[in-house]
Amino acid sequence: MEERPYSSAVRELPLEERPRERLKRLGPEALQDSELLAVLFRTGTRDFGAVALAQQVMAAFGDLRALARASLSELQQVKGLGVVKAIEIKAALELGKRLSIHTDLNRRRIKCAQDVAEILMIRFKDCESEEFKCMLLNAKNEVLRIVDVSKGGLDATMALPRDVYRQAVRESAHAVIVCHNHPSGDPEPSKDDINLTKRLEEGAQVLGMRLLDHVIFGDGRYVSLKERNMF
Repeated sequence: MEERPYSSAVRELPLEERPRERLKRLGPEALQDSELLAVLFRTGTRDFGAVALAQQVMAAFGDLRALARASLSELQQVKGLGVVKAIEIKAALELGKRLSIHTDLNRRRIKCAQDVAEILMIRFKDCESEEFKCMLLNAKNEVLRIVDVSKGGLDATMALPRDVYRQAVRESAHAVIVCHNHPSGDPEPSKDDINLTKRLEEGAQVLGMRLLDHVIFGDGRYVSLKERNMF
């Protein structure tokens, strides 16, 4: 959405054009990204009004995806953006991310890898390091919970099978689907990925569970090892 130029202070805007008033009158979906940030900020700084500061933030990062990836220290590089407002941004974006995930989850039945991708693609898309997650399912293949197992790469996670199934046992899961991402953007499984999947399948059999799939995510793409008949 194209951003409109604003004056430096909210109080200089006509009442009906101020972000909070526009939100009350038109709803949040009518506001630009910078306007929503301005509502979140509430107040500006000595040098910048809330709207001008919000526009600076969006100009610095370009879009919400880049903003979501930024660290607290990177956010504070924007002139006028202190630690408090940087924390507010991170908290608001994380809430939105979690809402989208939980809205899709809600006892959804998993029938194929595409169902997994529709739930988890958004969670993996901003990851800059390798993360491993486990989807816990009940006897009807409905999602009970998604567990964060590890971060930083498979090579550094020697106890991964134990970590995967510990939570599955606690939740009385009947089946699991494991997932991880390739930060390179290429979801093609490596030899280590295949070997790990076989170890996880063996562990599931010992515990009387089913390993339904191992889905690897890349840049807007995914590969299902089950669909590839790799285990």
